[in-house]
Amino acid sequence: MEGFNYKDYDALGLAELVRRKKVQPLELVEEAIQLTDSLNPKMNAVINKMYEQARKTANQELTGRFAGVPMFLKDISQEIEGEPITAGSKAFLNYRARTDSEYTRRLRKAGVVFLGQTNVPEFALVAVTEPAHYGPTRNPWNLDRTPGGSSGGSAAAVASGIVPIAGANDGGGSIRIPAAYCGLFGLKPTRGRTPVGPNYGRAWQGASAEHVLTRSVRDSAAMLDELHGYEKAGAFSVPPFSGSYLEISGMPLGKKLRIAFSVKSPIGMDVDKDCSEGVLKTVRLLESMGHHVDEIDAPVEGNKIAKSYLTMYFGETAAQLASLEDVLGRKATASDVEPTTWLLGLLGKATSAEEFVLSLREWDRAALQMETFHETYDFYITPTTAHPSAKIGELEPSSSEKFIISTVGKLGLGGALKRAGIVDQIAQKNLARTPFTQLANLTGQPAMSLPLHQTKDGLPVGVQVMAARGREDLLFQLAGELEQSEIWQDVRENPLF
Repeated sequence: MEGFNYKDYDALGLAELVRRKKVQPLELVEEAIQLTDSLNPKMNAVINKMYEQARKTANQELTGRFAGVPMFLKDISQEIEGEPITAGSKAFLNYRARTDSEYTRRLRKAGVVFLGQTNVPEFALVAVTEPAHYGPTRNPWNLDRTPGGSSGGSAAAVASGIVPIAGANDGGGSIRIPAAYCGLFGLKPTRGRTPVGPNYGRAWQGASAEHVLTRSVRDSAAMLDELHGYEKAGAFSVPPFSGSYLEISGMPLGKKLRIAFSVKSPIGMDVDKDCSEGVLKTVRLLESMGHHVDEIDAPVEGNKIAKSYLTMYFGETAAQLASLEDVLGRKATASDVEPTTWLLGLLGKATSAEEFVLSLREWDRAALQMETFHETYDFYITPTTAHPSAKIGELEPSSSEKFIISTVGKLGLGGALKRAGIVDQIAQKNLARTPFTQLANLTGQPAMSLPLHQTKDGLPVGVQVMAARGREDLLFQLAGELEQSEIWQDVRENPLF
């Protein structure tokens, strides 16, 4: 197509060109393949390429809202039958998915073309994408920086322009954190809104939700139209929505809303001034639009939320390690996974069923507190992260920490570490940079990260907005309005473009 610039279009824009026969799906696939081969060596975003399958699919008759649009899936939970799905771990290198995930099935019906899978940290456990087996993914805005995690590979693929949309999921911020670091739009839906089956009825006890990372608000909204709906394997019900998220994302809010905001870390740690300024700039704009704005903290205890999140985190890691027996044909050992993963599993084994149940009760308590809060306030706004993107390797354990982790792992001293207060130390170290996102995972609320600020060095900074459960429609309306504002950051300013 003469004068066609692939990167100028979002996913819906590309799909419209296909529908009007201005471009063929195979042309889009070849463009994405060329960009992958050109840019991926710099970023290490894509770890499994499915070029021939993509070409074959592109030559078929495709239907659906996103017919012909190339995209990547995340290398965890988003299975394609017969394809590898490693979850960033060498333990799964010989594993092949036994069936499509429900998420993947719905994407197929929407007409997308799968190009491959993106890099993740081992078992999607941390907020940086630096798995030992595949190596680190780098941020397209600054190759010395992380794109975040666990959807870091997907974020880098979208932010660099390889694809306009990529699969992601979010169990503690794994959509919103990479969106913030890479200048993208990222929405975590309400618990139960999108499918997690058929192999599971809940992911991370309901903390994790499937969706996408995008450059435009409307792509995310349209994809949620395709993904949401009843799932027979799903463990959770969700407030119904009978409209179109795409349509509502283009509608103005139409009324003045009450908005609460805070720039304080819920666990009492420092917050970078640029991350705070992104919020303050946003609420000033919203106030100028006539909305009522109050500076007020969420009515929950941040440290309790952090501990209850980590209790789930430890337990889920222990369960993941136990389930490796089905993959390996034997019980997993410390040599099968990364040392930190093994340590987290030991902490999970040292966690009692009583502690686990009490932590889930804390989730329910926080959910009620936030639902009550949203009876007064339509939105709760915070920084997405407390600090801009870290340097690659910056959050790696030190040599002494690695020695301790290795020793503890070999001796199986998870219980002793818990009694010594290691959980509090892990909470502070791991959540200091990203303390804002876990709340919505535990309460089940929808939350989004908006690209509304940059540091003086040009690194993207995200602004998080939360709403009551089931109110993705309100979030999309707000995002659609802000996308037209002067403070919205255009991802095409990315230096790799």
